[in-house]
Amino acid sequence: MVGLVEAIAKSLVDDPDAVEVTEREDKNVTVVQLKVAADDMGKVIGKQGRIAKAIRTVVKAAAVRTNKKVVVEIVQ
Repeated sequence: MVGLVEAIAKSLVDDPDAVEVTEREDKNVTVVQLKVAADDMGKVIGKQGRIAKAIRTVVKAAAVRTNKKVVVEIVQ
């Protein structure tokens, strides 16, 4: 999942070198944290959170294949 989130985020932002994606396990949930440069935060979130929602939808669809629950967090 890290590679998928990283590829999507790097294609959206102006500074792809600042994109950091980490993954951790919490009980039965995999949490993927996405960190981007402050200037690119709006590009990743989008108007009214549409892009962030789309990223979460794509990751959820990919996670269904592995029978895991994945949550994407966008952090500053």
